[in-house]
Amino acid sequence: MPQDIFVTPEFAQRLTAISGEMGAAISVYINRRGQVVRVGVGTPEVTRIPPQELPRYGETRLSGIRCVTTDWGGEPPGTASLTAMVMQRLDALVSCQVRPDGRVGKVYVAHLLPQASEKPWYVFPAQSLDAVTKQDFLALVSGLEEEFQREFRAQAVDFATDRVIIVGVQTARQSDVLFQANLAELAQLVVSAGGQVLQTFWQRREQPHPQTIVGEGKIREIALACQTLGANLLVFDRELSPGQIRNLEAITGVRVSDRTEVILDIFAQRARSAAGKLQVELAQLAYRLPRLTGRGEALSRLGGGIGTRGPGETKLETDRRVIQKRITFLQQQVNQLRTQRARMRQHRLDQAIPTIAIVGYTNAGKSTLLNALTKADVYSADQLFATLDPTTRKLFLPNGTTVLLTDTVGFIHELPPSLQNAFRATLEEVTTAHALLHVVDSSHPHWQTQIKAVEKILAQTCGDLQLPSLLVFNKIDRANDLTLQRSLYPQGVFISATDRVGLEDLIRALTLLSERISRELPLSASI
Repeated sequence: MPQDIFVTPEFAQRLTAISGEMGAAISVYINRRGQVVRVGVGTPEVTRIPPQELPRYGETRLSGIRCVTTDWGGEPPGTASLTAMVMQRLDALVSCQVRPDGRVGKVYVAHLLPQASEKPWYVFPAQSLDAVTKQDFLALVSGLEEEFQREFRAQAVDFATDRVIIVGVQTARQSDVLFQANLAELAQLVVSAGGQVLQTFWQRREQPHPQTIVGEGKIREIALACQTLGANLLVFDRELSPGQIRNLEAITGVRVSDRTEVILDIFAQRARSAAGKLQVELAQLAYRLPRLTGRGEALSRLGGGIGTRGPGETKLETDRRVIQKRITFLQQQVNQLRTQRARMRQHRLDQAIPTIAIVGYTNAGKSTLLNALTKADVYSADQLFATLDPTTRKLFLPNGTTVLLTDTVGFIHELPPSLQNAFRATLEEVTTAHALLHVVDSSHPHWQTQIKAVEKILAQTCGDLQLPSLLVFNKIDRANDLTLQRSLYPQGVFISATDRVGLEDLIRALTLLSERISRELPLSASI
């Protein structure tokens, strides 16, 4: 094929004649040197070139391949064919109508547009074959790539962060309210991890699709949005299997993560102590080990972004045996740290000082409350999992009693098993405390669900502790359900740690709680 034209008359006529004889569409893929590199029986959607076989030129260039296909209807290319063009970043799509006599009828030419455009493609009106064969193909391609280059430079400032599309699947057992709340929480997790949420897709299904979670039509829609919006990461609201990740990355051409990996990435960013970093690396490797096989180019995730951070990232390039040895070593280190922490806790118990663990859902304001009560300087921020490492500070009460307050990492609903080790240090602090201070975000629309989630995790991981517990409703300056909260929990304490409202009531409640603990401490210490 000559390099500077879309298609020759002879080639188009021969292609439509064969297609008419076969009674099937034929798609031919041609590179810029004019060489046919692939022939497929079917539409561009069916014959799409796999992502791993396409040239990788980045955002500023097209793939260097055009597709000439046949069609009987004489209508412009449909969304499925145009989506296939976008996903492959084809130079152009030429659709030739097959007339009843086997000759070429109408011809449509389509090409991509920069991401700033309302649609990612443009389809020329129907033309004759003669008109199409006289157009300069290379001039069109070079002009398009110049536009892509300018658009890339204009958006370059945004590429420092992951551009994320969130995907959720609502099954029959999930209510609309709870499902939407989970999606909103996943968006918060992505933002906390440093990503930018571009769009959210969701689909109702009886069961998630075993290969791609969502259906074929929805995944095509998502793939098109990735190209249109310039997304470089898909995040699903549930844990994905290795096979599902491979399938989704092959179809969409972008990295795929799940809720668990986003949480692990946040942990990797937040861990400050040596113990915290050890536990995060252990959790990362345990999660990633079964997902190494078949990741292809996605395996080399050292370029930065959600799912790439943490001390365990460089281990992904090694083989399974080395990673397994590393996991064993880390587990031994964590066990030693647990022994060391156990001695420290026993020392506190021997001193007969009441210990109160601050627990609650993530971003409930636990660290802010600890700072307000003890004048500590624990890092606090309006984001999920701002605190990872447990912190203990003394609080001197008006009756002369001293108590130890331990700030812990926030809980989250449906905590995956692979994250249990990352929570181990916190849970150990909880199991050896004399009482719990359960902090609730009273301004959250689903505060009741969060209370149940914390209680469920405590019951699953710590057993039946039977510890005295004080329920503290924080952020009352932003709450809308205070009347309902006060009626349901009349024994609760209502405060705003940021504005220091209600702290006197909380200190009085803590004083009564410490006196109760002190009465029981001698017996506990002797045991």
